[in-house]
Amino acid sequence: MTQDVSGNHERIDVGPLTFDVALAGGAQGRPVLLLHGFPETARSWELVSTRLVAAGLRTIAPNQRGYSPGARPDGADQYGIAHLVADAVGIIDALGLSEVDVVGHDWGSVVAWHLAGWYPDRVRTLTAVSVPHPAAFGWALRNDADQQRRSEYIKLFRQEGKAEQVLLADGAKRLRAVFSDGVPPELVDEHIRVLSEPGALTAALNWYRAMGRMDELASVTVPTTYVWSTEDGALGRAGALRCGDHVAAPYRFVQLEGVSHWIPEEAPDALAEAVLQPPQ
Repeated sequence: MTQDVSGNHERIDVGPLTFDVALAGGAQGRPVLLLHGFPETARSWELVSTRLVAAGLRTIAPNQRGYSPGARPDGADQYGIAHLVADAVGIIDALGLSEVDVVGHDWGSVVAWHLAGWYPDRVRTLTAVSVPHPAAFGWALRNDADQQRRSEYIKLFRQEGKAEQVLLADGAKRLRAVFSDGVPPELVDEHIRVLSEPGALTAALNWYRAMGRMDELASVTVPTTYVWSTEDGALGRAGALRCGDHVAAPYRFVQLEGVSHWIPEEAPDALAEAVLQPPQ
Protein backbone atom coordinates (compact mmCIF):
# COMPACT_ATOMS: atom_id res chain seq x y z
CA MET A 1 0.00 0.00 0.00
CA THR A 2 1.66 3.23 -1.15
CA GLN A 3 0.66 6.83 -0.50
CA ASP A 4 -0.17 8.93 -3.56
CA VAL A 5 1.35 12.40 -3.83
CA SER A 6 -2.08 13.99 -3.49
CA GLY A 7 -2.18 12.81 0.13
CA ASN A 8 -5.75 11.52 0.06
CA HIS A 9 -5.37 8.59 -2.29
CA GLU A 10 -3.68 5.26 -1.81
CA ARG A 11 -2.83 2.41 -4.11
CA ILE A 12 -3.85 -0.79 -2.37
CA ASP A 13 -2.65 -4.20 -3.48
CA VAL A 14 -5.10 -7.10 -3.39
CA GLY A 15 -3.33 -10.16 -4.70
CA PRO A 16 -1.87 -9.30 -8.11
CA LEU A 17 -4.15 -6.28 -8.56
CA THR A 18 -3.62 -2.69 -7.46
CA PHE A 19 -6.59 -0.46 -6.69
CA ASP A 20 -6.69 3.34 -6.61
CA VAL A 21 -8.60 4.26 -3.45
CA ALA A 22 -9.78 7.71 -2.36
CA LEU A 23 -9.64 8.16 1.41
CA ALA A 24 -11.18 10.99 3.41
CA GLY A 25 -11.76 11.72 7.08
CA GLY A 26 -9.82 11.06 10.24
CA ALA A 27 -8.33 7.68 11.00
CA GLN A 28 -10.54 7.42 14.09
CA GLY A 29 -13.75 7.93 12.15
CA ARG A 30 -16.14 5.03 11.61
CA PRO A 31 -15.14 3.58 8.22
CA VAL A 32 -17.58 3.61 5.30
CA LEU A 33 -16.80 1.69 2.11
CA LEU A 34 -18.29 3.41 -0.97
CA LEU A 35 -18.72 1.24 -4.08
CA HIS A 36 -19.46 2.99 -7.38
CA GLY A 37 -21.47 1.78 -10.35
CA PHE A 38 -21.28 1.88 -14.16
CA PRO A 39 -20.16 3.97 -15.97
CA GLU A 40 -18.79 5.88 -13.01
CA THR A 41 -15.64 6.02 -10.91
CA ALA A 42 -14.96 6.58 -7.23
CA ARG A 43 -15.34 10.32 -7.83
CA SER A 44 -19.11 9.81 -8.04
CA TRP A 45 -18.99 9.72 -4.23
CA GLU A 46 -17.28 13.08 -3.70
CA LEU A 47 -20.40 15.01 -2.68
CA VAL A 48 -21.60 12.24 -0.37
CA SER A 49 -18.14 11.72 1.13
CA THR A 50 -17.85 15.40 2.03
CA ARG A 51 -21.06 15.17 4.04
CA LEU A 52 -20.13 11.91 5.76
CA VAL A 53 -16.70 13.21 6.72
CA ALA A 54 -18.30 16.36 8.15
CA ALA A 55 -20.34 14.05 10.37
CA GLY A 56 -17.17 12.40 11.67
CA LEU A 57 -16.97 9.33 9.42
CA ARG A 58 -14.06 8.05 7.37
CA THR A 59 -14.76 7.19 3.72
CA ILE A 60 -13.04 4.64 1.50
CA ALA A 61 -13.91 4.85 -2.19
CA PRO A 62 -12.04 2.52 -4.55
CA ASN A 63 -11.99 2.55 -8.30
CA GLN A 64 -13.13 -1.03 -8.60
CA ARG A 65 -11.94 -3.89 -10.82
CA GLY A 66 -11.60 -2.65 -14.38
CA TYR A 67 -11.64 1.00 -13.37
CA SER A 68 -8.23 1.09 -11.67
CA PRO A 69 -5.44 0.81 -14.27
CA GLY A 70 -3.66 -1.72 -12.07
CA ALA A 71 -6.76 -3.92 -11.76
CA ARG A 72 -7.80 -4.74 -15.33
CA PRO A 73 -7.31 -8.46 -15.85
CA ASP A 74 -8.18 -9.89 -19.25
CA GLY A 75 -11.30 -11.96 -19.84
CA ALA A 76 -14.91 -11.61 -18.78
CA ASP A 77 -14.51 -14.55 -16.40
CA GLN A 78 -12.31 -12.33 -14.24
CA TYR A 79 -15.27 -10.03 -13.47
CA GLY A 80 -17.75 -12.38 -11.83
CA ILE A 81 -19.36 -11.34 -8.58
CA ALA A 82 -17.08 -13.57 -6.47
CA HIS A 83 -14.03 -11.66 -7.75
CA LEU A 84 -15.67 -8.28 -7.18
CA VAL A 85 -16.62 -9.12 -3.59
CA ALA A 86 -13.17 -10.55 -2.90
CA ASP A 87 -11.67 -7.23 -4.05
CA ALA A 88 -13.80 -5.35 -1.51
CA VAL A 89 -12.84 -7.73 1.29
CA GLY A 90 -9.19 -7.43 0.28
CA ILE A 91 -9.32 -3.64 0.50
CA ILE A 92 -10.95 -3.83 3.93
CA ASP A 93 -8.24 -6.25 5.05
CA ALA A 94 -5.43 -4.13 3.65
CA LEU A 95 -6.65 -1.16 5.69
CA GLY A 96 -6.71 -3.29 8.84
CA LEU A 97 -10.46 -2.95 9.35
CA SER A 98 -12.59 -5.60 11.00
CA GLU A 99 -15.92 -4.20 9.78
CA VAL A 100 -17.27 -1.28 7.77
CA ASP A 101 -20.51 0.40 6.84
CA VAL A 102 -21.04 -0.40 3.14
CA VAL A 103 -22.73 1.87 0.60
CA GLY A 104 -23.12 0.77 -3.01
CA HIS A 105 -24.72 2.38 -6.04
CA ASP A 106 -25.77 0.61 -9.25
CA TRP A 107 -23.30 -2.26 -9.83
CA GLY A 108 -21.64 -1.23 -6.58
CA SER A 109 -24.96 -2.03 -4.92
CA VAL A 110 -24.84 -5.55 -6.34
CA VAL A 111 -21.37 -6.00 -4.86
CA ALA A 112 -22.55 -4.50 -1.56
CA TRP A 113 -25.53 -6.88 -1.32
CA HIS A 114 -23.27 -9.89 -1.83
CA LEU A 115 -20.65 -8.54 0.56
CA ALA A 116 -23.32 -8.17 3.25
CA GLY A 117 -24.80 -11.57 2.44
CA TRP A 118 -21.56 -13.52 2.32
CA TYR A 119 -19.58 -11.65 4.99
CA PRO A 120 -22.11 -10.28 7.49
CA ASP A 121 -19.43 -10.18 10.18
CA ARG A 122 -17.54 -7.57 8.11
CA VAL A 123 -20.55 -5.30 7.41
CA ARG A 124 -21.92 -3.08 10.18
CA THR A 125 -24.72 -1.62 8.02
CA LEU A 126 -25.67 -1.72 4.35
CA THR A 127 -27.01 1.14 2.28
CA ALA A 128 -27.98 -0.10 -1.18
CA VAL A 129 -28.66 2.58 -3.76
CA SER A 130 -30.81 2.09 -6.88
CA VAL A 131 -30.37 -1.68 -7.27
CA PRO A 132 -32.50 -3.73 -4.85
CA HIS A 133 -31.60 -7.12 -3.39
CA PRO A 134 -30.59 -9.37 -6.34
CA ALA A 135 -33.51 -11.72 -5.67
CA ALA A 136 -35.95 -8.81 -5.94
CA PHE A 137 -34.29 -7.57 -9.11
CA GLY A 138 -34.20 -11.08 -10.56
CA TRP A 139 -37.93 -11.50 -9.89
CA ALA A 140 -38.69 -8.22 -11.62
CA LEU A 141 -36.49 -9.10 -14.57
CA ARG A 142 -38.40 -12.35 -15.10
CA ASN A 143 -41.92 -11.20 -14.31
CA ASP A 144 -42.32 -7.45 -14.77
CA ALA A 145 -42.67 -6.07 -18.29
CA ASP A 146 -41.63 -2.61 -17.15
CA GLN A 147 -38.34 -3.87 -15.71
CA GLN A 148 -37.72 -5.99 -18.78
CA ARG A 149 -38.07 -2.88 -20.93
CA ARG A 150 -35.78 -0.86 -18.67
CA SER A 151 -33.09 -3.57 -18.84
CA GLU A 152 -33.01 -3.88 -22.64
CA TYR A 153 -29.70 -1.99 -22.72
CA ILE A 154 -27.96 -4.95 -21.06
CA LYS A 155 -28.25 -6.93 -24.31
CA LEU A 156 -26.03 -4.35 -26.03
CA PHE A 157 -23.57 -4.16 -23.14
CA ARG A 158 -23.01 -7.91 -23.30
CA GLN A 159 -21.97 -7.76 -26.98
CA GLU A 160 -18.19 -7.63 -26.96
CA GLY A 161 -16.79 -5.14 -29.43
CA LYS A 162 -20.11 -3.72 -30.58
CA ALA A 163 -20.90 -2.12 -27.22
CA GLU A 164 -17.47 -0.49 -27.05
CA GLN A 165 -17.83 0.85 -30.57
CA VAL A 166 -21.30 2.27 -29.95
CA LEU A 167 -20.47 3.85 -26.59
CA LEU A 168 -17.13 5.40 -27.55
CA ALA A 169 -18.09 6.70 -31.01
CA ASP A 170 -18.12 10.46 -31.60
CA GLY A 171 -16.09 11.28 -28.51
CA ALA A 172 -18.04 8.85 -26.30
CA LYS A 173 -21.23 10.74 -27.12
CA ARG A 174 -23.57 7.89 -26.14
CA LEU A 175 -21.65 7.11 -22.98
CA ARG A 176 -21.95 10.74 -21.91
CA ALA A 177 -25.64 10.71 -22.74
CA VAL A 178 -26.46 8.16 -20.04
CA PHE A 179 -25.83 10.78 -17.35
CA SER A 180 -28.55 13.23 -16.37
CA ASP A 181 -28.09 16.99 -16.33
CA GLY A 182 -27.91 16.75 -12.55
CA VAL A 183 -24.46 15.13 -12.65
CA PRO A 184 -21.73 17.81 -12.47
CA PRO A 185 -19.93 18.04 -15.85
CA GLU A 186 -16.50 17.71 -14.24
CA LEU A 187 -17.50 14.34 -12.80
CA VAL A 188 -18.83 13.16 -16.15
CA ASP A 189 -15.54 14.23 -17.74
CA GLU A 190 -13.58 12.20 -15.19
CA HIS A 191 -15.71 9.09 -15.67
CA ILE A 192 -15.34 9.32 -19.45
CA ARG A 193 -11.59 9.95 -19.17
CA VAL A 194 -11.07 6.77 -17.16
CA LEU A 195 -13.30 4.63 -19.36
CA SER A 196 -11.55 5.92 -22.48
CA GLU A 197 -8.22 4.47 -21.32
CA PRO A 198 -7.07 1.41 -23.29
CA GLY A 199 -9.07 -1.62 -22.19
CA ALA A 200 -11.02 0.21 -19.50
CA LEU A 201 -14.48 0.19 -21.09
CA THR A 202 -14.16 -3.48 -22.02
CA ALA A 203 -13.18 -4.25 -18.43
CA ALA A 204 -16.14 -2.29 -17.07
CA LEU A 205 -18.54 -3.96 -19.49
CA ASN A 206 -17.17 -7.34 -18.44
CA TRP A 207 -19.18 -6.91 -15.24
CA TYR A 208 -22.27 -7.34 -17.44
CA ARG A 209 -20.73 -10.09 -19.53
CA ALA A 210 -19.87 -12.15 -16.45
CA MET A 211 -23.23 -11.72 -14.73
CA GLY A 212 -25.23 -14.83 -13.96
CA ARG A 213 -28.57 -15.32 -12.23
CA MET A 214 -29.44 -12.42 -9.98
CA ASP A 215 -31.60 -14.29 -7.49
CA GLU A 216 -29.35 -16.83 -5.78
CA LEU A 217 -28.32 -14.65 -2.83
CA ALA A 218 -30.03 -15.43 0.48
CA SER A 219 -31.60 -12.74 2.64
CA VAL A 220 -29.10 -10.40 4.25
CA THR A 221 -28.90 -10.20 8.02
CA VAL A 222 -27.41 -6.76 8.63
CA PRO A 223 -29.33 -3.49 9.17
CA THR A 224 -30.18 -2.33 5.66
CA THR A 225 -31.37 0.85 4.00
CA TYR A 226 -32.50 0.73 0.39
CA VAL A 227 -32.62 4.04 -1.50
CA TRP A 228 -34.62 4.21 -4.75
CA SER A 229 -35.57 7.19 -6.89
CA THR A 230 -38.80 7.63 -8.80
CA GLU A 231 -37.15 8.89 -12.00
CA ASP A 232 -34.66 6.03 -12.29
CA GLY A 233 -34.70 4.93 -15.91
CA ALA A 234 -33.00 1.59 -15.24
CA LEU A 235 -34.65 0.30 -12.05
CA GLY A 236 -38.42 0.11 -11.76
CA ARG A 237 -40.82 0.06 -8.86
CA ALA A 238 -41.61 -3.68 -8.94
CA GLY A 239 -38.19 -4.76 -7.75
CA ALA A 240 -37.88 -1.85 -5.36
CA LEU A 241 -41.07 -2.80 -3.51
CA ARG A 242 -39.88 -6.40 -3.07
CA CYS A 243 -36.46 -5.50 -1.74
CA GLY A 244 -37.43 -5.65 1.93
CA ASP A 245 -38.67 -9.23 1.53
CA HIS A 246 -35.02 -10.27 1.36
CA VAL A 247 -33.71 -8.52 4.46
CA ALA A 248 -33.87 -10.46 7.73
CA ALA A 249 -32.80 -7.48 9.83
CA PRO A 250 -33.93 -3.91 10.54
CA TYR A 251 -34.86 -2.39 7.19
CA ARG A 252 -35.77 1.00 5.80
CA PHE A 253 -36.94 1.93 2.30
CA VAL A 254 -36.13 5.51 1.27
CA GLN A 255 -37.91 6.78 -1.84
CA LEU A 256 -36.55 9.95 -3.44
CA GLU A 257 -39.08 11.84 -5.51
CA GLY A 258 -38.03 13.39 -8.80
CA VAL A 259 -34.42 12.11 -8.68
CA SER A 260 -32.86 10.16 -11.53
CA HIS A 261 -30.66 7.05 -11.36
CA TRP A 262 -27.64 9.15 -10.41
CA ILE A 263 -28.51 9.51 -6.73
CA PRO A 264 -25.00 10.08 -5.27
CA GLU A 265 -24.49 13.12 -7.49
CA GLU A 266 -28.05 14.49 -7.60
CA ALA A 267 -29.15 13.91 -4.01
CA PRO A 268 -26.02 13.75 -1.83
CA ASP A 269 -27.74 15.30 1.20
CA ALA A 270 -30.55 12.75 1.22
CA LEU A 271 -28.17 9.86 0.60
CA ALA A 272 -25.77 10.95 3.32
CA GLU A 273 -28.68 11.26 5.74
CA ALA A 274 -29.77 7.72 4.87
CA VAL A 275 -26.27 6.42 5.60
CA LEU A 276 -26.06 8.33 8.87
CA GLN A 277 -29.43 7.09 10.14
CA PRO A 278 -29.49 3.31 9.66
CA PRO A 279 -32.59 1.40 10.77
CA GLN A 280 -32.61 0.18 14.35
